[in-house]
Amino acid sequence: MTSLPEDSPPQMSEDDRDTAVQRLQEAYAEGLISHEEFDERLHQVLTAEARSELVSALASLPEKHPGTTSTIGAAGGRIQRHGVWRVPRFLKVESAFGRVRLDLSRAIIEHPVIDIELQLGTGRAEITVPRDAVVDVEGLRTGWKDLRYNAPRRSGPGEPKIQISGTMGFGRLKIRHARR
Repeated sequence: MTSLPEDSPPQMSEDDRDTAVQRLQEAYAEGLISHEEFDERLHQVLTAEARSELVSALASLPEKHPGTTSTIGAAGGRIQRHGVWRVPRFLKVESAFGRVRLDLSRAIIEHPVIDIELQLGTGRAEITVPRDAVVDVEGLRTGWKDLRYNAPRRSGPGEPKIQISGTMGFGRLKIRHARR
């Protein structure tokens, strides 16, 4: 059963609501709940007035699997992943300053949806995704520079969806699709 953090106060906060919405989105993306069930539970979460209503909306969801999230971090310098490597369902990349380069073009992607959370202070980041991947950057907040991404006109069915979220302070994120 999924629950909100036990040390949370009894009164509901917007962070509690956001956490519940995110968990429902993850459960839907992982195929744990149907579209109709997602809509019903989402409505319950968005209209909840007490924490107990949030808890009941998440009651029958299985716990998140530990180990499905990997974190790559560095205070400075370079963070690189390229070639053949296994991409986890949830990938968190943290860097105070430096350069981040993730190449998923030859990576082993076993999940239909990959969440990449960027927590970057300064520096540049470049992410290369598979040729027909669908990229969602709606959850990314940038500070000083803008995002460089030109979505392709078409993508194939069944291709991976790469969701990029998080925050970037002073730097630029460039996303490109592999040519092969």
